[in-house]
Amino acid sequence: MTLLSTRRIYTGRVVNLDVDTVRFPNGAVGELEMMRHSGASAVVPFLDPATDADPRILLIRQFRHATDGWLWEIPAGRRDGEEAAEATAHRELAEETGYTTGRLERLTTIWTTPGFTDERIHLFSAHDLTPGATAHEVDEVMELHEVAWSRAMAMVQDGTITDTKTVVALLWLAAARAG
Repeated sequence: MTLLSTRRIYTGRVVNLDVDTVRFPNGAVGELEMMRHSGASAVVPFLDPATDADPRILLIRQFRHATDGWLWEIPAGRRDGEEAAEATAHRELAEETGYTTGRLERLTTIWTTPGFTDERIHLFSAHDLTPGATAHEVDEVMELHEVAWSRAMAMVQDGTITDTKTVVALLWLAAARAG
């Protein structure tokens, strides 16, 4: 695909909206609306060693206006400027949970909804946690919960956890734990 032109329609705090004129691989030309996003990092924080039979992790129950309700999520947030994905993961973990990590492990990177946005989320696990104070932003309405790994897996299976980044990160780790 070849980008022929781009036109900025909206510039916001979280996203920008562009209309791109592109030439597709088959030669056709068309316009695509694209939400531009700086990217994000998300973290599965382990309170116990991940090798334990049923380790405890931290999950957040957060109010999300877009869903008109509460979602179960792992700590996550947007990059600040050109901030490295690892730095974003450390910062968001501390801001949302109050914990800092002695060891951060990269899992994978996902495209959230590539049909209309360039947002990518870098997924991590965090170990060797040290408690501290949270620093929530004004629009972050959330509760922190310690959850056993087996319960988190049950919450994915029964549809209690529906947030994509959280489902992917937990299932990625489940596959890794299974060998």
